[in-house]
Amino acid sequence: MREARRANIQTLVGLMRDFYAESGYELDDARAGAAFASLLDEPRLGQVWLILHGPVGDVVGYIVATFVFAMEFGGRVAVVDDFYVRPEARGDGLGKAAIAAARRACEELGVRAMRVEVGAENAVARAVYRSAGFTELKDHRLMTLPLAPSSHQV
Repeated sequence: MREARRANIQTLVGLMRDFYAESGYELDDARAGAAFASLLDEPRLGQVWLILHGPVGDVVGYIVATFVFAMEFGGRVAVVDDFYVRPEARGDGLGKAAIAAARRACEELGVRAMRVEVGAENAVARAVYRSAGFTELKDHRLMTLPLAPSSHQV
């Protein structure tokens, strides 16, 4: 895994398009590219990592972690906003290794906790996150009030 740079935006948008297509969403490439540029230009907002695989380090996925301040933890919390591994690279423990690397990077940045949103029907992703130490909070529900259009449409 390595930190993404502005030069990687087109690759990231392509990966994001594939990721969102798996859920039946159509990505607005321009909006996604602008979002990656904003995040990469302002590291205090979060981090983007490319997931590499194979002898030459082929890019097979990405992780986006955005930062928020949480009173509950008395500091920054990383929200795993996007995490995608191409289908052909799945099943070899690459996702688990990528989450472990993201955890180490967040710890080095002084992040106090990590959170992730996972679809209730996505048992595979939930298992990956559980194996990395994430737990489901039974008394919490994620609620959203959109204030601007999202980068994808159904």
